[in-house]
This record gives sequence, structure tokens and C-alpha cells, in this order.
Amino acid sequence: MFEFARWLGATPLSTGIVSIPWLARILLTLHMLTSSIVFGSVLMIVLRIHERGVRADRPFDQTWRRFAPWLWYALATMALTGIIMAICEPLREVSALSFWLKMMLIVAGSFGLLGLRRSVARRPGAEISAATRHAAKLVLAIWIAIILLGRGIGYDKAIWGVLSPKNYL
Repeated sequence: MFEFARWLGATPLSTGIVSIPWLARILLTLHMLTSSIVFGSVLMIVLRIHERGVRADRPFDQTWRRFAPWLWYALATMALTGIIMAICEPLREVSALSFWLKMMLIVAGSFGLLGLRRSVARRPGAEISAATRHAAKLVLAIWIAIILLGRGIGYDKAIWGVLSPKNYL
């Protein structure tokens, strides 16, 4: 994996992206903004499951239809900006335990959201079960961890110590 990252970092695409000084700042800003949109959408969905927040009296399906498009489009944009940033500094990304944990949690968090949707949609109008409420808390915790791990990528060795793959470069 490290050899692929070294090769990718030396490609004209990677060096071309890095040579534009303002591009990295714009990509990071977009990445952070879309991350906020994803988290806000997840938070609103979880709050609705717990019958809290804005318009908690409305059906869950209405809340899902309102926030799911924001969630999925922002997640797609976040993935695109993340891929471009990874092309800029591939060795930094693949050698960070925080990066790999973040990627796994994004998959888990996305499937968790779909599972919540399916669980609530299975019994429309019925009271949301305690298990679904606990699952919603777990999904929210996963998305909080994603944000923290994203921030931790640059400080991977300091955070993880001997567990960091950076020790083996």
C-alpha cells in the first residue's frame, strides 16, 4: 500500500493538484462544510427518532425526506473532496490509522443510517422501539467519531503512538 501511495504522490495528477496553492484550502473548506451538513442531517434524523428537536410531531418519513437528500449529496461531495485531498498527499493518508478508522466508520455510519430508516419504515405510525433509539445514539456517536478521526489524521503518530503505521515508514 505504501508503494502505491508513493507512486500516486509522484504522478502528474498529484503534483499538478499540489502545485495550485489555494486548491488544498478550498478542498478542505468544502470537505469541512459538507461534513457539517452530513452531521447536521444525522443529528436531525436521530433527534426525530427520539421525538426531540424541530418538528418532532411530524412523521419520521417526512423528516427523512427532508434531510436525506442533504445527507447523501453532502456525503458524495465529502467523498469527492476527500479523494482529491488523498491524491494530494497519499502517503500521509494511507499511513494514518485515523484515516483507515474514519473510512470504516463512514461505511458503518452510512449503513447504520439506512438501517435506522428501514427499522422505522417497517412499522409506520408505531412507536419507535427502544432498540432503534439505542441504535440511533450509536449512529450519532459514529458520526462524531468520524469528525474527530478526520481531525486526527494530521496528528496520527501523536495520537496513536506505536499503533500508528507512520512508525513503519
